[in-house]
Amino acid sequence: MIVILSKGISAHDKEMIRAFLRERGFSLREQTLGDDEIIGAAGKAAGTAASDVQELTLLPGVERVAATSKPFELASRETRSGDSIVTVGGEGSLPFVKIGGSRISIIAGPCAVESREQIRETAERVRESGAVILRGGAFKPRTSPYAFQGLGMKGLEYMKAAGEELNMPIVTEVVSPEWADHMKDLTDMFQIGARNMQNFELLKKVGALGKPVLLKRGPSATIEEWLLSAEYLLASGTRDVVLCERGIRTFETYTRNTLDISAIPVIKRLSHLPVIVDPSHAVGIRGMVSSAGLAAIAAGADGLTVEVHPRPDSALSDGPQSLYPSQFERLMRDIEALAPVVGKELLRTPRTHQAGPASSTARGTLPLSNRIAFSGESGAYAEQALMRAFGEDAPRLACPSFSGLFDAVLDGSAGFGVVPVENSLAGSIHENYDLFLRYPDIAMVGELKLRIVHCLIAHPSATLDTIKVVRSHSQGFAQCKDFLDKYPWRLESCYNTAAAVASLLKEREADRPAIAAIAAEAAALACGLTVIKEGIETNPLNYTRFVIIARKNNGDIAPAPPSMGSGKPNKASLVFSVPDKPGSLVTCLSIMSSREINMIKLESRPIQGQPWRYLFYVDVGLPNAESEFDAVLEELKTKTEDFHFLGAYRGAR
Repeated sequence: MIVILSKGISAHDKEMIRAFLRERGFSLREQTLGDDEIIGAAGKAAGTAASDVQELTLLPGVERVAATSKPFELASRETRSGDSIVTVGGEGSLPFVKIGGSRISIIAGPCAVESREQIRETAERVRESGAVILRGGAFKPRTSPYAFQGLGMKGLEYMKAAGEELNMPIVTEVVSPEWADHMKDLTDMFQIGARNMQNFELLKKVGALGKPVLLKRGPSATIEEWLLSAEYLLASGTRDVVLCERGIRTFETYTRNTLDISAIPVIKRLSHLPVIVDPSHAVGIRGMVSSAGLAAIAAGADGLTVEVHPRPDSALSDGPQSLYPSQFERLMRDIEALAPVVGKELLRTPRTHQAGPASSTARGTLPLSNRIAFSGESGAYAEQALMRAFGEDAPRLACPSFSGLFDAVLDGSAGFGVVPVENSLAGSIHENYDLFLRYPDIAMVGELKLRIVHCLIAHPSATLDTIKVVRSHSQGFAQCKDFLDKYPWRLESCYNTAAAVASLLKEREADRPAIAAIAAEAAALACGLTVIKEGIETNPLNYTRFVIIARKNNGDIAPAPPSMGSGKPNKASLVFSVPDKPGSLVTCLSIMSSREINMIKLESRPIQGQPWRYLFYVDVGLPNAESEFDAVLEELKTKTEDFHFLGAYRGAR
C-alpha cells in the first residue's frame, strides 16, 4: 500500500499517519516519487482491510491511498497513473535530458571505451547526428575471462571528459557495489547490465546513491522480475529509473537475442516508468539494428540506446553489432520522420550551454517565470504541441484567442507562443498568418508537426443515436467531413476544439446526451468526459504545422527551444505583395531561383480593404551561406511591396 501525502503536510500529521500504520502491523518506508512525498506500507500478511484504507484516507495530510494489486508497488501504474519523466544531467554546463513523456531520447556510443581518442571521436559523431546521452563501458563484464574487460576508472575519466566537451551527459555500467561510490561523481546515470539485473546488493547500493539508473532486462527474466528489480532501486532511494529491453534468450539462433517488442506496451500498461530499447544487443547484427530500433519506436518506446563505433571492424567489444556513424545518422533521420506518426518528438539539446532566457533549468528548457502561451484550454492540440517543444512540465499560459496569444508574447507575459499555421488536410490557417502582419515585432523561431487524431467526445450518457449537436473549431469540422456527413447533426463552431469540450460541462443534465464535441482525447481526459469514437478524421495522415513565436527585442530574437533542432536555421517565411503589372511575381520568383533557393510553399491571400490585390506567403529553404540569403532579401525588397520577413528557423521534417 502506498500513502501519497498532501503538499505542505505538517510534521505532526505525518507522525500521526506513521503511528496509525505501525499500530496495524505495517512496516514503513518513506521517499519521494516524482513530485509526491509518499509512505510505503508493507508486511501485513493478511493484506490490507478495506476499513484500514478508508480510515487512513480520512486522516489529515493524506492526499490519497493506493492499495496496489502488484508486488512492485512503487513501479506500478496503480501508484502513479501518469508517466514518469526521468531527468539526466544538468550539473555544471551539461543540459537536462528528459526521458519519457512525449519525447524520444537517443543514447549512443561504443560498447566499450578503448582510448581517449576513440570515445571523443565517437561522441562527436553521434552528437552531430542527434544523440543526447553518451554511452560507453568502462567496466565490461564478459563471458570469457580473456576478453577485453574495459579500461576501468581511466576509461570513465576519458568518457566524462568527452561528455563535458560535447555537452552530453553520460551513462555507464556499474558492475559491483564497491565501485559505485568511486563512479558516482563521474557518471550522470548508472547502468545496471542484464547480467546484474538480479544482483540485489548492487541494486540496493546504486539505488541509495540517488542518481538516475538505466535498468536492463536480464536475458531470462520475466517482466514481473524486471519490474521487481526496478522496485529495489526505487525502494532504496532513487526516483529516476529507466527500463531497457535488450532482448531475451530463446531457442532462436539467427539473432543474438530475441527482441521482445510486446514488452513495451505491457510495461506501459503496468508501470509509469519510461522504457527504452537496446536494438544492438537484441539482434547482434549490424544490418538489423536500425530496423529493430524503428520497430521499437513504433511500439511506443521512449528512446533507444545504440552502439556506434567509428571503426566497428576493429572494435575491442561487440564490433559486429555496432553501427557505423553514417548508419546511425540515417537511423536518426528515420526516427525523426517516424516520431510524429506515433505522437512524439525527437529530443534535441543545445550543442553548447546557453545563458539567458532560454537556458536549461531544473524544469527543462526555460525558467519557471517564462511561460509559453497557447490558444485554448487544457487538452488543446496547441498544448500538446507546446509540451513537445518545451516539455510536459513547462509553465504555460492559456489564452482565449490567437490575438490574445500574440499580445501575451508581445507584452512579455509569455516568452514564447505556439501557433498553428497549416493543416495537411484543411490547408493554411489564414487568421494566424494575418496576425503576423498585425504584429511586426513577433517572429517565427521554430516549427514542429503534430499528428491530429480527432475524437467524438460527450458525456457518458450520450450515444451516436442521442447526439443532435456537435461543437468544434471550423478546422475540426473540415478535417472530419466524411464522418460528419453520415449524421444529421447540427454543427456549432467554437474558437478552439478544447473549448468545445469544456462547453459540454456547462450544459444542463437533461441536455447532455444530445451534445458532443470534436477534439483530442486529452481534452476529454481534462474534463472527465468520454470518447465515443476515436480517429474520426477523414484522412489518418492528418498533421498540423505549428510555429514557435517570440518577440523581437531591438532586432534580437530569443533562440528556439532545443527540441526545435540544433544548428543553423534552414527555413524562412516571407510575405509580400507585388506591383500590378505583368511579370511582377515571376520576377520575384526568379530572384530566388537564380540563387538556387528552394521555394517550399507559395500561397496567395486577399489584402483586406484592397479588392483584387493579394499578398503572397512564401516558405523557402535557406542556403548554407547567410550572406547569399541576405542578398536575396535585399533584392526582393526592391521588387515587392509590403515586404515582411516573418522569421528563420529549423524546419520540421
